[in-house]
Amino acid sequence: MTSGRPDPAPRRGTRWGALRARAASAGIATLFGVVIAGASELGLLLFVIGGYTLALMVVGIGLVLLPVTMAAVRWLCAAARSIAGQYGVRIDEPYRPAPEPFGDGFAGLIARCRWLLTDPATWRDLLWLLLNAVVGLLCLLPAALLYYVGEGLVLAAGFWRHLTARGHSRWYGPILVHSPATAFAAACFALVLLAVWLWFAPLVLRLHARFTAVLLRPTEAAEMAARVRHLTDTRRDALESQAAELRRIERDLHDGAQARLVAMGLALGAAERQLDKNPEATRRLIADTRAASAAALAELRDLVRGIHPPVLAERGLADALRALALASPLSTQVRVDLPGEPSPAIAAAVYFAVSELLANVLKHAAAEHLELDVRHREGVLRVRVTDDGRGGADTAGGSGLGGIRRRLATFDGTLTVTSPSGGPTAIDLEVPCVLS
Repeated sequence: MTSGRPDPAPRRGTRWGALRARAASAGIATLFGVVIAGASELGLLLFVIGGYTLALMVVGIGLVLLPVTMAAVRWLCAAARSIAGQYGVRIDEPYRPAPEPFGDGFAGLIARCRWLLTDPATWRDLLWLLLNAVVGLLCLLPAALLYYVGEGLVLAAGFWRHLTARGHSRWYGPILVHSPATAFAAACFALVLLAVWLWFAPLVLRLHARFTAVLLRPTEAAEMAARVRHLTDTRRDALESQAAELRRIERDLHDGAQARLVAMGLALGAAERQLDKNPEATRRLIADTRAASAAALAELRDLVRGIHPPVLAERGLADALRALALASPLSTQVRVDLPGEPSPAIAAAVYFAVSELLANVLKHAAAEHLELDVRHREGVLRVRVTDDGRGGADTAGGSGLGGIRRRLATFDGTLTVTSPSGGPTAIDLEVPCVLS
């Protein structure tokens, strides 16, 4: 008979795995805390250099130093935003786009400095450097706490004997360690502090991330301006893509189906003229015309499939993507988890994006295995295409990735490429949407 109680072994393994994950998270947070504390003092140095640079602008030297100084400041702030993103606080870049080109010579320097000094994010960066010189040092607390835990364990392990042998005693927190019993109490207190460290270290980094977000995230005005720029760019790209698609359809109709229909009309005219004189030749012309009509119909079907695939309309995005993967000659693993259907426009954009990615893998990757993972989580449709090819994929390399990025940007979607030389390549598509 099988017992109804769960097996305790997996539960212990699960708890041990969770404890190891918590310890790894606390260790990484402690390391990040040391890095942030060191960077805070570097930031204070950059703040002082920035102040001197602004003062030197009176004599002109600051015009040369300011772009270099602010590049270093923005690099440090970008690193802080990146660390904050690791702790669940996403911070977008708040800077205004550069009015290219700046020009050469003295006029170019003035234009670049004016762009930097009139951007409110520049002054917020400098204020963050100043305040972070104090707040960033608090990120050393997890490292100090971990050091104190180690000190207590070393003391409890027997080091207290060397101290008492020399006539000294050692306080560890509220415990005076001078005997085996007090050493055991010190070890217990160190373990309590270790548990506090496991919880405390990530908390400190999360609080610092929120502090960073207050000053380094875009203001509402900057977010609105960036949104307007994004909508303007995506609208232009959508119009250009639509015009290019219409030109392609016109070209395909003119060179394909239209030419065949004209030829069919001429053949039927010739058959009409020879109907009484040469029935055998007429029969051949009609047979050729029938074959040409079948070819024209196939071309029209291909054209319609390129506009909106029938499988997408009939069976939905999930099955359409499975059909794309099955049509690939590569060994393909497909995982699709879509509890509903996105809007037809988004489904078509994702379908053609995945189709282009699979074609790129065949053309450029020299891969043998392909993985397609599709899922919808937290209001975002996520697609990952992974291959074991030679890597080196680049959105600027003419492989069509730039076109996919522009297609998805129309729907506020993003494309992320991770493709080191030698592979593997992982391409992530994310499109915000609601499933029906």
